[in-house]
Amino acid sequence: MVGPGRPLFVLFGSSIVQFSYSNEGWGAILADIYARKADIVLRGYSGWNSRRALKVLHQVFPKDAGAQPSLVIVYFGGNDSMEPHPLGLGPHVPLPEYVENMKKIAMHLKGLSDKTRVMFLSSPPVNEEQIYQTLGVRGRSNEACRIYSEACLTLCKELDVKGVDLWTAIQQRDDWKTACFTDGIHLSSEGSKIVAKEILKALREAKWKPSLYWRSLPTEFEEDSAYDPIGQDGRSTIKISELEFSRSVQWE
Repeated sequence: MVGPGRPLFVLFGSSIVQFSYSNEGWGAILADIYARKADIVLRGYSGWNSRRALKVLHQVFPKDAGAQPSLVIVYFGGNDSMEPHPLGLGPHVPLPEYVENMKKIAMHLKGLSDKTRVMFLSSPPVNEEQIYQTLGVRGRSNEACRIYSEACLTLCKELDVKGVDLWTAIQQRDDWKTACFTDGIHLSSEGSKIVAKEILKALREAKWKPSLYWRSLPTEFEEDSAYDPIGQDGRSTIKISELEFSRSVQWE
């Protein structure tokens, strides 16, 4: 730990999370927006499903940790929704088990502390044709993603967990199939922009106290200083926090 203490946000999920700091990803966008406001920690595991996540949940989020996260953003579902293998191999998890696994994950995270908030990201769509052209594999369908996405969002309502509907949000773009993915599954910079905006919208609309929306959090060491950059008049300084605010305002 380093001080002063800030709110801790944890991103927990499969490759959509693990790769969220690369290719101008949504995790990197959040880290940039929340600079000097919150620490964002990555716990992404490419290829994982909800079954595997559940097995390590207590190791990743121990209940006896000295400090608990203020927010956990969770994404599992895309790998769970893949077609089942005849020998039981691979990441497929039947829908009822997926829902139960996600329920257990949500209940554990909500029990970490009274102020730990939980947000689930639903399965984004996929471009089946691009997957085959790029990776040469089949087994994923956009329809299956829809089914698992809707199940996730229904569970969110039941558990009072904030849910973000990525399956619908990404498909609002007319060119989503060509613009939002690198390989039909993983997000391009354009796809990540949509994810970041939807997360920030959900944080803005949440009725949590205290609010975790970036505008509502204090900026660390934001007091005026003689060491701040000199303004155009040559006699006054410009607060660094004001410059940072103008850079982040695009994500309203």
